[in-house]
Amino acid sequence: MTSALESLRKLTTVVADTGDVDQVRALKPVDCTTNPSILLKAVQSPAFEGLVAEEIAKGRTAGATPLAVADALTVGVGAALAGLVPGRVSTEVDANLSFDTEASIAKGRALIAAYEARGLGRDRILIKLASTWEGIRAAEVLEAEGINCNLTLLFCAAQAQACAEAGVFLISPFVGRITDWYSKAQGKSFAPEEDPGVLSVRNIYRDYKSRGIRTVVMGASFRTTGQIKALAGCDRLTISPALLAELEADQAPLPAALTPDVPAAAPRPKLTEAAFRFALNADAMATEKLAEGIRNFDADHRKLLDMIAGRLAA
Repeated sequence: MTSALESLRKLTTVVADTGDVDQVRALKPVDCTTNPSILLKAVQSPAFEGLVAEEIAKGRTAGATPLAVADALTVGVGAALAGLVPGRVSTEVDANLSFDTEASIAKGRALIAAYEARGLGRDRILIKLASTWEGIRAAEVLEAEGINCNLTLLFCAAQAQACAEAGVFLISPFVGRITDWYSKAQGKSFAPEEDPGVLSVRNIYRDYKSRGIRTVVMGASFRTTGQIKALAGCDRLTISPALLAELEADQAPLPAALTPDVPAAAPRPKLTEAAFRFALNADAMATEKLAEGIRNFDADHRKLLDMIAGRLAA
């Protein structure tokens, strides 16, 4: 029999939401997506013990800062993952740059240059940025230079519209975190067909298809296989190893929940910065989850820097 995962692969590009090389090797996703939390876990695993020791030794000899060593480790982990997947690896810009357009552009360029120095072309990498106004503007510049971007921490339609208008390659709307907020706010759980996170991604996907927008929609941050199944047919879905395993064990039929065949929509005015900020401010869930996500990613990045500083001083 065909597993739900096999069926899903026929409808959607499956991406692994992990930096664990053994899991990536076993799951055989098309792409990998990482973030500071995944990176912190990866560099503490036995699989990257040699890489960490090598970069710490290089950094100590060169008198490098913890940030420089962290960037080298980021690219080293990304390069290792790129060797296991046929598609792309997302690499995230530091969360503390989320409101600094110029610094985000510079970091994106530097990461691509570091990958190219390792023999990996920009066609194998996505630069990952938070979906702030400044992050979207940075992505617009990078995209014009042929550096494709993945806009993450995306929770509302205004963020999706701004990303599309900036010509962003891919967006990662966060299903589970949206659902978490509404579950807490309303004191209830949701079936997949009424799940606020699922409905948000469905609406963004249909809006994009109705307007001929080429930006890839990649649902992310899933809590259950029911959420995943309710988005079967979305351009891409990034899924944790635990949920991928559940889908592989599931023998139930999996029909498409989304198709690109939707009626054309009427034109709409371009989103100004003021309109973007007002729409985001008006959405309590999006405002709170965006801020929380940036804080949490920054906290894990600082944990990585502290770990490296300790190793450099040892």
